[in-house]
Amino acid sequence: MDYFADLHIHSCYSRATSKFSTLPYLAGWARIKGIHLVGTGDFTHPHWFSHLQSSLDSSDSGFHRLKQTLLPPELADYQPREIDVRFVLTAEISCIYKRHGSVRKVHHLLVVPDFDSARRISHRLSDIGNLSADGRPILGLDSRNLLEIMLEEAPAGFLVPAHIWTPWFSLFGARSGFDTIEGCFGDLSREIFALETGLSADPEMIRRISALDRFTLISNSDAHSPQKLGREANLFQTGFDFDSLKAALRFPERGGYGGTIEFFPEEGKYFLDGHRRCNCSLKPSTTAELKGICPICQKPVTAGVLSRINGLADRPRAMYTETDPGFQCLLPLAEILAELAGVKSITPRVRNGYREVINRFGSELALLKDVPLTEIARQYSEPLSEALRRLRSGKVIRQPGFDGQYGVIRLFSEAEVKKHLRAGPTKLEKEISMLTRD
Repeated sequence: MDYFADLHIHSCYSRATSKFSTLPYLAGWARIKGIHLVGTGDFTHPHWFSHLQSSLDSSDSGFHRLKQTLLPPELADYQPREIDVRFVLTAEISCIYKRHGSVRKVHHLLVVPDFDSARRISHRLSDIGNLSADGRPILGLDSRNLLEIMLEEAPAGFLVPAHIWTPWFSLFGARSGFDTIEGCFGDLSREIFALETGLSADPEMIRRISALDRFTLISNSDAHSPQKLGREANLFQTGFDFDSLKAALRFPERGGYGGTIEFFPEEGKYFLDGHRRCNCSLKPSTTAELKGICPICQKPVTAGVLSRINGLADRPRAMYTETDPGFQCLLPLAEILAELAGVKSITPRVRNGYREVINRFGSELALLKDVPLTEIARQYSEPLSEALRRLRSGKVIRQPGFDGQYGVIRLFSEAEVKKHLRAGPTKLEKEISMLTRD
């Protein structure tokens, strides 16, 4: 079957996450987004693990169903297309350790099929650090040794280096990572077969590095609230079970993996170099001319993902193998509706419009990717149809992010938005207004 999976998320037990990051809300928002499989996140946290055990029906398939499937009351007005949402046990581990005289800070995603595997891993890790302090525990554990623990305690599972280009906490991070997979995992490097692109990179950038050709590229939301699910995701075209998912990633030449849904990498927080405090963003060529020094404060800038990839790339442009499945960059629907409404934040007006669009077309991913544009124009509005035409063709206006500040992707110029708003309310805006009055 064809299904979308978002494997990297966080629960309410991780720092800086929504109190609504619980299984019922995650399942409800997965249906709204059009996602069939969601990572649980945080299985190493004792309280979250207990909640997972009591709330999920274990399954031999490795994909677990929520026992209580009713939508939370706050989502009762949503009527998305029915999806049999399942969960797979996942956790992110923050490894901070010294290697070759340097401090390394690398995040990893663990994916396992059953509660016994998760329990064994957590038992081993509890001897190393405090798993109750954070859903994403910080451990003084070498990445290679974490991989070894996973292979010993959950041989059916797998480890994926997370958001591999983030400057501060990733395998290839400019500030605390490595230059090669082998430098990080040593003799166990062959056990790594997939890498997570992260929000500030996409396959077009990563496939400039020939040393990474053998790795399958995945993307996930790293959501800290249920509403962020699916901002990046993976398409599978295989059996709906753990073994089939793992095989599709490990052996892409056999088929079964359909590629990724990506952020436009410029929207990520670390695309360009710069200093957020100085409101200074720099292209890699400018950074090189300035020898890495901020022209405002005269301190070293934070190197962005584009610079880091340029430094490791051995090709001027991407090269794909026959088994590369491709990818598509999309924008969250709420951001599109906010732009059409002429506002910069997700207001109640936009939220009401979002709900109406979901109820009309079934799910967010279906609307963004698949619903015919003529149908959108006929059933809803021509501006929304035009916005999605531009999105699907990649014709967007990009203001890149840098040094922890998200970038901005727009579908219309400011002049076009003003003209649209002066023209009077569209069908979409009239319906939003009616809903707001209710």
